[in-house]
Order: sequence, then structure tokens, then C-alpha cells
Amino acid sequence: MGNTDVRVRGLAARAGGWSARHRWAAVGIWVLFVVLAMGLGSAAGRVDVDENDQLKGETHTAARIVADAGIEQPAGETVLIQAKGGDVRATSGEFRAAVTDVVAAVGATGKVTGVTSPYDTRTISRDGRSALVQFDMRGDADTAAERVAPVLDAVAGVQAKHGSLRIAEIGGASMKKQYDDAFGDDFKQAELSAVPVALGILLIAFGALVAALLPVALAVTAIMATMGLMGLVSHLQPMSDTANSVMLLVGMAVGVDYCLFYLRREREERDAGRDAGTALRIAAATSGRAVIVSGVTVCVAMAGMLFTGLATFEAMGLASLMVVAVAMVGSVTVLPALLSLLGERVEKGRIPFLRRRPRRGAPAESRFWTAVLRGVLAKPLVSVAVAAGALLAVASPALGMKTQQLTLDQEFGDSLPIVQTYNRINDAFPGGSEPAQVVVRAKDIDAPEVRQALADFKERAISSGASRGPVDIRLEKAHDVALVSVPLVGGSDMDQAVKSLDKLRDEVRPATLGRVQGLQAPITGQVAGNKDFNDQLLGSVVPVFAFVVVFAFLLMLLSFRSLTVAITSIVLNLLSVGAAYGILVAVFQHGWGASLVGAEGVGAVVTWLPLFLFVILFGLSMDYHVFVVSRIREARTRGRSTKEAIQHGVVTTAGVVTSAAVIMVAVFAIFGTLSMQSMKQMGVGLAAAVLIDATVIRGVLLPAVMALLGERNWYLPKWLHRLPDLTHDESPEPTPAAPARAADERLTV
Repeated sequence: MGNTDVRVRGLAARAGGWSARHRWAAVGIWVLFVVLAMGLGSAAGRVDVDENDQLKGETHTAARIVADAGIEQPAGETVLIQAKGGDVRATSGEFRAAVTDVVAAVGATGKVTGVTSPYDTRTISRDGRSALVQFDMRGDADTAAERVAPVLDAVAGVQAKHGSLRIAEIGGASMKKQYDDAFGDDFKQAELSAVPVALGILLIAFGALVAALLPVALAVTAIMATMGLMGLVSHLQPMSDTANSVMLLVGMAVGVDYCLFYLRREREERDAGRDAGTALRIAAATSGRAVIVSGVTVCVAMAGMLFTGLATFEAMGLASLMVVAVAMVGSVTVLPALLSLLGERVEKGRIPFLRRRPRRGAPAESRFWTAVLRGVLAKPLVSVAVAAGALLAVASPALGMKTQQLTLDQEFGDSLPIVQTYNRINDAFPGGSEPAQVVVRAKDIDAPEVRQALADFKERAISSGASRGPVDIRLEKAHDVALVSVPLVGGSDMDQAVKSLDKLRDEVRPATLGRVQGLQAPITGQVAGNKDFNDQLLGSVVPVFAFVVVFAFLLMLLSFRSLTVAITSIVLNLLSVGAAYGILVAVFQHGWGASLVGAEGVGAVVTWLPLFLFVILFGLSMDYHVFVVSRIREARTRGRSTKEAIQHGVVTTAGVVTSAAVIMVAVFAIFGTLSMQSMKQMGVGLAAAVLIDATVIRGVLLPAVMALLGERNWYLPKWLHRLPDLTHDESPEPTPAAPARAADERLTV
């Protein structure tokens, strides 16, 4: 085909046109933006989520009381001394000698304070075979993990001297150190692996080094800029390491996808015989528009996390939203400028035998998907029944989903020695390693009625069956605060521990501490924190789901001016998310195929994952949906029949959708290889959902449903015609024109 005259309108087309005309300016502005964002973010520093502000409810109230009183909560550590067998008891000489050695060894490090002997605190198990030496780390609790190594070495030295006993340390500082040693590099390696994996797949897709580097460069610079912006924004909305990891995942996925959509369309138009300038303008008007619609939809989905009220979720949502917005802007501005600058040099660094370009003027269509689509369109009803039935079957296990905060042994299995220590302490001292803490504040904590109420609470906590003791009361008279430690019956059995917590909160507290006028007694601790987190998360499910679904529906309605397209997009996305839920439950809860991913014995889905997956997947699914449906609608507006438009739209986008999906699946699958079960569940869930979405949903269900609906796909009730028209970016069918236009010629607006 010769040169063409393409009249294009709309934001994406104008942005692409400006960039093509002002190539160096566009590139310079982008580089300046990235450098400024990183510099300002680094100068401002990042404010991380304060654990005290993480939750609302009793956990938050307790943390505020302690913080307002200025009470320092040191990092507590415990050393378990336990007989391995035989007749050894805590009363034996060998056992007493080991206790003495532990107390002396940890005290000699100079890193601890308040070392207590189990013979003084009566922390000896009922069977007399286990005892606990307890102490606090000196200095700031947040950095205690950096100073605990000498203490761990001292305990290991005592263990070496007493072979007939188990002597092991556990606590917040020692757990964090073992976790960082075991998995700190794991995360970094996974994050660093994402870039070479994406680059390798793009090399196969494009067959040229320069073309493959462009999407990766855009994604990496978008991530770098967002890291800087996160530092600035964190002074208004605190951020976290988790938010940083999620931002990197999402940024790599959408950054590569958006550039891939744009670049493949530009190359496709050139392969069809159009000159470089025309090809770039068509890509700006079509794929550029799809990128904007998709990006806005993903941003809306990510904004759903802001409705949870949970600081970590709000940080993840805002960080993801920012990286999507930055990648979207980069795709429609700096990318056209780079393509205009490179011209044919985008084909530099071709890899032999990897990819042959189609003949000049030949359509870029996938042979595999052409064959699949031929069968789908021949029998659309059968295709819908089979595909939908299969997905519903995959989704069915989700009806019995059990969610919970994973315990230490569920999260790490037996991969950490400290997990065995944790389980042994819970067996010997149920609830002892994670006691509930009652933070009592009164006008006068030393008043007789307050002391009596505390004594009654201590007695009632044990008599009610919520605790087996010992209940420890620590008075902070200077602050009129008392800290009451209550080991919960249930220990590591979260269901039983929560029942014990509920008994404390709903029965014991009202009957004792509740009698004192003006007294506050919120109950906190790890079990309480998990329960409050779960309650708050469950309370946010309906508003988050409603917000994401309603706004995604409205965006689809405005972008395609079709009630049918808007409805089918929501239904298909929900089906995709449901299938991901089903796979999670089948693998991690029921254990079907769990050995393949190293997930044996988990028995539950981590609490925060279903809502997180819904938001992320609903946003990312729109990438493919918008891209494919935009191409179908474009073909329809050029005069093709609906069936022809469906075939054209699907087969011409199949290659780019497949490449984008493979990259996403590969990046997410990297996180599925981590040892932490929560990260493994996230990686497997995301990878499975994207794979299903890009194949079964977009390759079979979408075209089959649209084929069945026919002209009803474009149905818009008359009373909705007054809605804003956001469909005007599609390029009309190019027509031959006189002289060729230069790549940087002004667009007709």
C-alpha cells in the first residue's frame, strides 16, 4: 500500500503527534522527569507505615495509649530449655546448670537487660521438662534484629555444652534476623530476575535487540520515577516495603505491556506497507488510545485499595496507581518520540532465526489463533458452554475458601529452625510465645478499685478457661498505665486462640475492668492484631468490590459507547478472578498439586490475598480486554461485519496479547518460587489468572460471546446517548493520498 492520509483525533493521537514533532524535547522532558522524581524522592526520604497506625479498633487504641504515655516496649526474647527425653526435669542438676549458663551467657553479651530465671518467674511447663529464660534487647526495638547476633551465638555456645537438652532462642529480633538471612536475598533476586526474564521473552517476540529493549527501558524508567514519587507522597500516605514490591511487579507488567501494544501496532502498520509517519500516527490513535483507556481503568481498580482503611493496602494501592499512571503517560509521549527517532533502526540487533517479519503488505495474524477462532466462530454457543463450564468448574472450589493469617509454621514450614522452637514453646506453654496484652489506662492506676479490678481480671482470665496463666501485671505508675500479659489457650491454633481472645474481650473484661468508671482496657497482641485486621478487611470487601466494578463498568461504557460491551467486560473479568480463586483454594487449601509448587500442609489462603488479587487482576485483565475490543470496534467502524471484525480483532492482537501474557506470567511466577507461602500464593494466583485471561477468556469466550450477540454488541439505549463520547480516537480506514507525509508532520485535529 502506498502513502496514506489518516485523519486522527483525540488525546492519544495529539500526544503522539506532539512527541513525533518534538522528538528530542519529549525524550528530554521524560529523562528530566525521571531524574527529578528520583532526586526529590531521595532528598525527601520515605516515611514508612507506622505499625501503630496500621489498624483501627482495639489494636490501634492500645498502641496509641502506649505511645502517648511514652512507654518504651523493648524487643523481648525467650530461650527455651527443654529435656530431649529420659527423666531429666527442671529440678535436676544438669537442667539447673544449663539455666545458669544461659542467664550468664546472654547477660555477658551486654546486649540485653532484665534477664529472668524460670525459677523466679515460674515459667516451667506443667510436665517439668521445659523452662523459659526471658530478657529484653537493649535499645530501639525496631533495630534489635541488627544487634541480636551475639546473643544467638551465646545461646548456641550453651547448647554445645549441654547435648542432652534443647536450648534455642526465639523472639521478635531473632525471628527477624533469621527471616532476613533466609529470605532477604530471595526477594531481591526475584525482583532483579524480572528484568532479564522480560527482556528474553521480548527478544523472542520481536527478534531484534533494540525493539526488545524499548519496553523494558520504559518499564524500568517508570519504576525508577515512581520510586522517587513514593518518597514524596509517603509524607502524606506512608509507604512500605510490601508496597514497593507490588509496585515493581505491576510496573514491570503494565510498563512492558503498554509499550508492547504501541510498538507492535506501529510495526504492523509498517509491515502492511505504510510509511513510518503514517504507521506512527495510526499507532498513536489506536493503541495509544487503548493504553489510555486501559491505564485509567487499572488506576481506578488500584484506587479500590484505598477503601480498605488498612495502611499497608492503601500504600500498595497508591504505589500501584502511580506506577500505572507514569507508565501510561510514558507510553503515549516518550515512546512515539523514540520510535520517530529510531525509524528503521528499531530493527537493529536482529537475532537470527528468532522471528521473521511478514511479507510487505501481509497482515500480522496468528496462525494458531486463526485456527482456534475459526472453530469458535463456527460454533459460538458450544464454545461458550464449554469454556464457561470449564472456568466455573475451576472456580467452584472457591465457594469453600478458608482465609486466615498464616502462622509461622504455615508461612515457612520447616525451612527455618526457629519454626520448630516456636512449635515446641506453644506445645509446652500454650499461648506463651504470643500472649494477649491488655493495656489498662485509668485516672489513677494505683487506686484501690483499679488494683482490685486488675486482680479480679487476672483470676477470671484463668477461671474462664481463656488462659492457663501465668498472667503478668506490670504497673507504669508514672503514666497511670498497666500492661497485663495473658497467655491464650490455643497457642498456635488460631481458631482456638481467637475464641480465647473473644472470651477475654466479651466476658472477662466487662465483668472485671469494665466496672471501673473511666477506665480503658483495649486488648492487643498478635492474635488480637490478626483478628482486628481480618475484621477490618472483611468489612471493606463490599465497598471495594462495588467501587471497582461500578467504575470499571462506567469507563467501559464511556470508552466504547456500548452497554453490552460494558456488561460483558465485567462478567468476563469476574469469571477470570473466580477461576484464580478456585485454583488458589484447590492448591493451597485442599493441597491438589501442592507438591508441585512446594505448598504442602498450608490448608488456607492468606487473609489479604483474595481482595488484593481481585483489585490487581481486575485492573490487569482490562489491559487485554480494552486492547482486543478496541481492535474489534475499530474494524467494525471501518465497515466490516461484526463477525469479520471479531476475527480480525482477535487474530491481529493475539500475538501481542500472548507476548504480554507470557511476560506477566513469567514475572509473577518468579514470586511463586519464593519460600514464603503468602508470596507463593500471590505469585501462583496472579500467574494462573493472567494465563487464563489471555487464553480462555480473550481467545475463546470473548469472541464466542460477541459472535452470539452480533449487532447487539453495539447496543446503547437512547437515554444514554447524552453520555460523553470517548470513542473518537479510532482511526478510520486509511485512503490513498498524494505525496507522503513526513514522520513529524502535524496531525489533523
